Amino acid sequence: MTAAATPAASPATTGEQPGVRLARSRRNAELSLLLLAMVLVAAYGATVEATMLDTVTPDFWIPAAALGAVFLGLHLVIRFLAPFADPALLPAVALLNGLGVGFLRRLDLSDAVPAEREGLAVFAGTGGRQLAWTLVSVILAAGLLVILRDHRSVSRYAYTLGLAGIVLVMIPAVLPSRFSEINGAKLWIKFGDTFSIQPGEFAKLALLVFFAYYLVRKREVLSLASRRFLGIDFPRGRDLGPVVVVWLISLLVLVFEKDLGTSLLYFGMFVVTLYIATERVSWLIIGLVLFFGGAYLAYILGDLVGGPFANFYLRAEIWLDPFADPHNDGYQLVQGLLALGTGGLFGAGPGGGQPGLLPEVQNDFIFAGLGEEIGLFGLSALLVIYLLIVERGLRAALAVRDSFGKLVAGGLAFTLGLQVFVIVGGISKLIPLTGQTTPFLSAGGSSLMANWLLIAVLLRVSDGAHRPVTGGGGTARPSGGPPEQLHGAPTEVIRP
Repeated sequence: MTAAATPAASPATTGEQPGVRLARSRRNAELSLLLLAMVLVAAYGATVEATMLDTVTPDFWIPAAALGAVFLGLHLVIRFLAPFADPALLPAVALLNGLGVGFLRRLDLSDAVPAEREGLAVFAGTGGRQLAWTLVSVILAAGLLVILRDHRSVSRYAYTLGLAGIVLVMIPAVLPSRFSEINGAKLWIKFGDTFSIQPGEFAKLALLVFFAYYLVRKREVLSLASRRFLGIDFPRGRDLGPVVVVWLISLLVLVFEKDLGTSLLYFGMFVVTLYIATERVSWLIIGLVLFFGGAYLAYILGDLVGGPFANFYLRAEIWLDPFADPHNDGYQLVQGLLALGTGGLFGAGPGGGQPGLLPEVQNDFIFAGLGEEIGLFGLSALLVIYLLIVERGLRAALAVRDSFGKLVAGGLAFTLGLQVFVIVGGISKLIPLTGQTTPFLSAGGSSLMANWLLIAVLLRVSDGAHRPVTGGGGTARPSGGPPEQLHGAPTEVIRP
């Protein structure tokens, strides 16, 4: 006769809160993936040195180790302050950030005199500055997690953030060109010749919080339909006001800041957040018609009138036929297309390309420079990592129980995906070139800080979505409010 099986210990008998074991396993998985990401970054750096120097220096591992220490610090903050957050977000972003630092150091090696490359300091040049910006960005992300313990609490400052976002968007447009214009786009605030910030990167976060708060309060009104056409319910004419206002603001950005990407980013962010709030396809159709109609109107006016529309007209002409002037206006796009074509399926190998021929390869065209060396398969892998981050953000939006959190997480995830689409579409000639940077890869402190803050908000929402809370009956349920808040009064949804 066999002995009876010993029943498994329950959380009640062990004194362990429901979900604690799950939280521990998720953080351990995050740590394992983070270590794997840093191993890949170190391997990339070693391959670059082997190709360019015919040897691997004893210091090849230092950038990966420095990045690993920074990311480990953020992992510890998440472990204690957001233990139920998604475990894939931090490793995926860390891998992109690490590869960006590695490629920028590869550019530094290419710019150095061949005899001095082997002795180039690890923390020198653009790669060294990007390491410093990564440290600052991760500290800001950790600080946000420390301050923001409940994502719903930020709704208290929605109108203030909305006003701040509009001001940040408009500052470069009203400044003289010598203080705000780089490569034809007025997106920066320049302090001398060595330092500049891009306020629009932070504006998108502030504006999205305002959009989410506004749409939670107005979604019932915006969901009303006036007539049905081709099986689609269209909204009432009186409810089109918010969309028209944001459309006009995006056109002003297009005209006065001379950048299609930023204009598309702001307008697309609002329209998609509106769609998430109302679940009406008609808003997407109206948004697409308004944006492409406005862009076409700007193109026509650029041809007929010029003035503030001239820059967009020129970019559209380059996009239509970059080989019409391949040595002047179309040079950047032509070189980008040639780099992607030269890379083929597998690329020339890390360190084996000629990214120095690409203008602004450290910023706008970093994806093309990487494509020459890692090929189509390598670029596809990078796009899959971006897709994973967006998917995890959307998963957090689906899991969180309050409407404000859903709109914030869904809007942020879509905004990140749209930014990647805008820059990759520009260098591949799918859409006109823009001044957007590739998130986490391109050099620049503004973009890096803003996108790490974006990830911190997604981590906070994800933690709130999966954090168990003991109810009155002693059972655990996800946090974020009771189920009735999904369709309850907006004031109940946003109250922390």
